[in-house]
Amino acid sequence: MDNETTDFIRQRIETDLAENALTQGVITRFPPEPNGFLHIGHAKSICLNFGVAQEYGGETFLRFDDTNPVKESNEFVESIQRDVAWLGFQWKAITHASDYFEQIYQFAEALIRDGKAYICSLNPEQIRTTRGTLTEPGENSPYRDRTVEENLDLFQRMRAGEFPDGSHVARLKIDMASPNLNMRDPVIYRIRHATHQRTGDAWCIYPMYDFTHGICDAIEHISHSLCTLEFADHRPLYDWVLDNIAINYHPPQIEFSRLGLEYTVMSKRLLHRLVDEQLVSGWDDPRMPTLAGLRRRGVPASAIREFCQRIGVTKQDNVIEMNLLDFCIRQDLEASAPRGMVVLNPLKVVLSNYEGSETLDGPWHAQNDTLGRRELPFSAEIFIEQDDYAVEPPAKWKRLSPGQMVRLRYAYIIRCDEVIEDEQGRVVQLNCTYFADSKSGQDTSGLKPKGVVHWVDAHAGVPVRVMDYGRLFKVPNPSSQTFLDDIDTESLTALEAVAEPAMMNHEAQRFQFERQGYFCKDVASADGPPVFNKTVSLREGF
Repeated sequence: MDNETTDFIRQRIETDLAENALTQGVITRFPPEPNGFLHIGHAKSICLNFGVAQEYGGETFLRFDDTNPVKESNEFVESIQRDVAWLGFQWKAITHASDYFEQIYQFAEALIRDGKAYICSLNPEQIRTTRGTLTEPGENSPYRDRTVEENLDLFQRMRAGEFPDGSHVARLKIDMASPNLNMRDPVIYRIRHATHQRTGDAWCIYPMYDFTHGICDAIEHISHSLCTLEFADHRPLYDWVLDNIAINYHPPQIEFSRLGLEYTVMSKRLLHRLVDEQLVSGWDDPRMPTLAGLRRRGVPASAIREFCQRIGVTKQDNVIEMNLLDFCIRQDLEASAPRGMVVLNPLKVVLSNYEGSETLDGPWHAQNDTLGRRELPFSAEIFIEQDDYAVEPPAKWKRLSPGQMVRLRYAYIIRCDEVIEDEQGRVVQLNCTYFADSKSGQDTSGLKPKGVVHWVDAHAGVPVRVMDYGRLFKVPNPSSQTFLDDIDTESLTALEAVAEPAMMNHEAQRFQFERQGYFCKDVASADGPPVFNKTVSLREGF
């Protein structure tokens, strides 16, 4: 690769390779905590960690940071594996921080023996208040000078389960006056009497992430520990731990910007609230930024990979416009999705001079012959879109209006002769004339209608439910403070639509509804009419 065109992480890898510093090759890891579903922000990290390893012939561990049994579950473990595989990546092995609990504990004991860690009996609030501020140093814990023997005894009794939650913690003995708050005697173990999803009740003390992370990286011989920018201030602690334990491998930690995306929230705490308070239908609600939600919405994994490649790897956090993701989705589906006709808001049209029925023919994609063709039932009664008719059409109107003509896609030219309204004055039916010599591909009529509209046969058409998903939030940058107020309570519209029958038996999951947008079959629908979820519109934005 050319160092002038590649990002700083790949430049670092190439430098290390050139200096023969990577005896075991490029080894990365993706280390999510299994306390929620992955979202599109994680996709950036997945594509980076797995991507650079693939590019340089290396391997990637999928490692679960399962150090807090109170918030973690096997449901989330399984969903993470499913999402990583769906994105198209294969891990070297699945590992867990809990695989190394005994080793991590032994390292903590050794630090206590070396006088570099101690047991503190302050409660969490006292620890916070004595930590100091960005401008004021912290205060030493009154328990900081316990003897090595007393600390070992307490630590071993903590492990044995003698003490309740919150009564003691293990802390590193570094510097309470450090300008970096993370170095002010950080907590490395706390008591949690909770059943772990993998280790059961074998442990009642659990290591903190900052202590665990570097040790796991070293054990697995990770060549480059790639983290998001919020961990930059934690890097001195990462290095301190590895420099002060008996381990002969020390990976470099390299930080990159996290992904921010308009009209979404990425905080797991807020995503949990959306699910727990039933503000969405679940983690896979198509309005959620989760990979499960995007998948159910019909977004191809390849579009997400393309999106992550386009935004690149930088050292500055920024918020990406939703239109870029929409563009990547459209670009992916443009060539591959078959195109069918679905009327979202049906208006009945009766062709007064047409008799019988016939089967017409149309391509699944006008520019992609490999997708084949399908049959289109046609009779004297069809449906068109309500929006394709106007009593008083605006200037440059190219659809149907009284006395005007349009072509029905792959069918005939029709003219609106009569409008039937209900008691409230709403148009409920159009009576039209069809021109027999205007059949698509065989037109000898000489007529020149201004526009083309899609349609579905009223008898053969299949009733479907279309879920039109908009943006979950009304503002581009929803705030955690105004989180509930920012939610668009009208972000989902359910439409009772009619689809051409050939779509029901097609093996494809994603379709372009002609003139409407891209939609996908909802795998979650079992009872009632088939359900299609809107993926993205045909135009920029929603």
